[in-house]
Amino acid sequence: MKIAVAYENGGIFQHFGRTEQFKLYTVQDGRVTEARVLGTNGQGHGALAGLLQTWGVDTLICGGIGGGAQAALAAAGIRLYGGVDGSADAAVQALLDGTLQFDPAVHCDHHGDHHGEGHACGHQGGAACGHQGGCGH
Repeated sequence: MKIAVAYENGGIFQHFGRTEQFKLYTVQDGRVTEARVLGTNGQGHGALAGLLQTWGVDTLICGGIGGGAQAALAAAGIRLYGGVDGSADAAVQALLDGTLQFDPAVHCDHHGDHHGEGHACGHQGGAACGHQGGCGH
């Protein structure tokens, strides 16, 4: 299993389409055997699904994510765990333990809006951004 996490400064980056780095975890026998950070080389949004596919990723953990990126990930056969925040390492361990809290309905219906100071994109339920179903970029 190869897990990618939208990554920034040890945590889960909250805008999938603008992530500049992913932390990739190789998992064997239920434990992480390798972890490394890779840059996106300026690629964004829809191109990221293809990039993850070339890296052999089968699972993605991220904060917010839009519908187009979700469709591209599904077409690439990559399982999505969206609406997650906090430590990247802790999220991967929670996934392996079967305790990861994620939002299966994460979606953004206000794509293109710019997030103001203190906006927490991708949080469960959308309470942080005031949009039903979460922000989800």
